[in-house]
Amino acid sequence: MRLLHTSDWHLGQTLHNFDRHYEHQCFLDWLLDTIVAERADALLIAGDVFDNANPSAQAQRQLYRFLQQANSRAPLLDIVIIAGNHDSPGRLEAPGPLLEAHGTRVIGNVPRDADGEIDLERLLVPLTGSSGQVEAWCLAMPFLRPGDVPRTTGEAAADAEESAVLDYMQGIALLYQRAFALAQARREQGQAILAMGHCHMVGGEASRESERSIVIGGSEALPATMFDQSLAYAALGHLHLAQRVGGQEHLRYCGSPLPMSFAEVGYRHQVLRIDIDGEAVREVTPLFVPRVVELLRVPAAPAPLEEALAALEALELADLPPHAQPYLEVRVLLDAPEPGLRARVEAAIAGKPLRLAKIETTRKVVLAAGVEPAMTLDQLGKLQPDDIFRRLYLQRYGEDAPDDQLAAFAELMLPASAEAA
Repeated sequence: MRLLHTSDWHLGQTLHNFDRHYEHQCFLDWLLDTIVAERADALLIAGDVFDNANPSAQAQRQLYRFLQQANSRAPLLDIVIIAGNHDSPGRLEAPGPLLEAHGTRVIGNVPRDADGEIDLERLLVPLTGSSGQVEAWCLAMPFLRPGDVPRTTGEAAADAEESAVLDYMQGIALLYQRAFALAQARREQGQAILAMGHCHMVGGEASRESERSIVIGGSEALPATMFDQSLAYAALGHLHLAQRVGGQEHLRYCGSPLPMSFAEVGYRHQVLRIDIDGEAVREVTPLFVPRVVELLRVPAAPAPLEEALAALEALELADLPPHAQPYLEVRVLLDAPEPGLRARVEAAIAGKPLRLAKIETTRKVVLAAGVEPAMTLDQLGKLQPDDIFRRLYLQRYGEDAPDDQLAAFAELMLPASAEAA
């Protein structure tokens, strides 16, 4: 059986106010061709389909046109979509009954029955292979908020705040355990069990400048131990860089298909192909997404204004239509205020086929030995409490904070946290 794992499309997203509909459409067209060429049996979309909870009509049409075309070109394809923290669960689920008739299951909320009990059956999705028979079961978990998870009956904590931490973390693990137990009861010999989730796992590496923690303080960081050891594969979303969780081959983030910031200039985005043999994964292969619009950082490192302007004037670019022109970030090192900076940059690139997205300024500061350079205002604005903890730990001990310390700090911050958009 062959699966494709993708996530974090962020349809409707803009990059520094530039519309990205063209880039998203090129990705979706490539994905359609890839589904057919790879003879995929299932497509797993692990959350953040849209960039915000109230997506534009254009972004919604883009999604539903893709699903219609996927069904037309690959009629036997199973598609499973879960909501991420950027998605509106209700809006994503609204066309669910129509989509199910064409092989697409959408799980936006944790479903409950008339008595308020979690309906585990709705979280369990059978996946069929080319034979038309069920070959795997997928635990499709949307982004989980504290009110979504079952309450635990473990040992009482010392205070209400600590109890909230335990309830949330243990509730998530309990929900996965119950869903896994149901999958084990349903499956027959030789059928694999997979999981989907939209969350931040302990040790996961976020893409600089493009991500914010789901919950302030990083308290959403979850341990890999919440997955049963016999799970064949976990298709994860939320982090924009493809990576293994804890170095384990079968616990994966596929990353976003488009660059979400200039920090990803040299990064190759991907979709993951998962080949399953019986109850286990045989191979995981990255399929690299073509980049149709380039990101340019000029100069490569911050430089004095005259050097930066000279580098801009020397740029030679192919003539492209406006929607395909590269995005440009200009990096300037200043030792004093420069009121006419933008005008001078715009004059240097006048007539060139590119789009000025950002001017990143860094102040030139002479530092004493052992003192780190100051961060830019953009960098300071994106710092989360866990980022500060990592920096302070490195400064004091000269090495990165270990995973158990990061997890403990995440739990400590949970009571004071609030969800980030």
